[in-house]
Amino acid sequence: MTSTTLSKNTTLSHEQVRHAADPAKLLLTANALTKSYGAFQALKGISFDMREGEIISVLGPSGCGKSTLLQLVAGLSKPDSGTLSLGEEIIASPTVMLPPEKRGVNMVFQDYALWPHMKVLDNIAYGLRRSKIGREAIQQRVQELLAMLHLEGLEHRLPPQLSGGQQQRVAIARALATRPKLMLLDEPLSNLDMRLRVEMRTEMAYLFRKLGISVFHVTHDPDEAFAMADRLLILRNGQIDQIGTPQQCFTRPASRWAASLLGAYNNLRGKVVHQGPETAVRIGSSLVQGLLAPGQQRLSEHSNALLMFRPDDIEVIEHHSGADSGTMLTLAGSQEPAGNTLILKVLHCTFEGNRWRAVAQTSCGQKLYLVLAHPLEAGEQVTIRLSASSAFIYPDEEER
Repeated sequence: MTSTTLSKNTTLSHEQVRHAADPAKLLLTANALTKSYGAFQALKGISFDMREGEIISVLGPSGCGKSTLLQLVAGLSKPDSGTLSLGEEIIASPTVMLPPEKRGVNMVFQDYALWPHMKVLDNIAYGLRRSKIGREAIQQRVQELLAMLHLEGLEHRLPPQLSGGQQQRVAIARALATRPKLMLLDEPLSNLDMRLRVEMRTEMAYLFRKLGISVFHVTHDPDEAFAMADRLLILRNGQIDQIGTPQQCFTRPASRWAASLLGAYNNLRGKVVHQGPETAVRIGSSLVQGLLAPGQQRLSEHSNALLMFRPDDIEVIEHHSGADSGTMLTLAGSQEPAGNTLILKVLHCTFEGNRWRAVAQTSCGQKLYLVLAHPLEAGEQVTIRLSASSAFIYPDEEER
């Protein structure tokens, strides 16, 4: 069983660190939220709900509406229409605007927003002091958080004297100090280097689940979203493209756009062929079966389609030694390659440390990318096999 280790004495499995909150109790509900800035409509009728103790990652590129949605939840902006509720209380609508400090919501900003002139312990205690609780209770809470976030020994340092990862932990400790109903994370790892991002997203996911904290997390990084989320909320052009568990979104992307965002950026054009109840796409002389998106209707025979898959979801099953590097192999008569295979010509192959990445093309000249455990030679021809469960079929038409 895979486990996450935060210290020498603390090891929990993924199942053990799942939040213990009541999964049926609603925390946050958005109903048909819209928001425009002049002629630009940032949100176009967003509706979803969130349970107590749940971690939702809002995923999408710049301009999709992530930050606008976060601002509405935080109380930094008011919707043009629709409602936003925390529990049974409406906290935002065109006529209601509950102040941020009364929502029981705290945010960790992208740049951490620490007070540079305050020591670590004063930054953590800032919200507690504003709440006017007793000095002894503040000291106890700060010490708890210093230990919880592995900040012991740093309490008298100023933020500029800390590393990026330490500053982030201070920002999280400050947000946790007042025990918020909901934690908001705004691209919290974007300022860290790659190695530290991987470490911190694992630690954060562990910590929030251990504490049962409800988290509304905004990111453009799918790996970060996968590591953190109980559910993904994928935004595109101000609308929800897909919402579901990371596994659901990864294995059955709802659109070709979502497939590309989640790593299936190989896309080959072909014609739909029905094989009994299954759908396949003819690419050159090959037939490749795949999955239709959830809710997608059966595509018309011979209609244009896109076959999408991830570069590492392939297996090289044959090397064609002696093939003329200037031409592609052709198959005798009308024979087709065996199930779900493609013959490719390798154009280029690059070493990436623990893997190789190749650029190749099909017999009909379409380019694709492969991630491999072993190198291929430029000019050689290979046969690859693709599992039908790792291939996604979408209509080849303009998306909304």
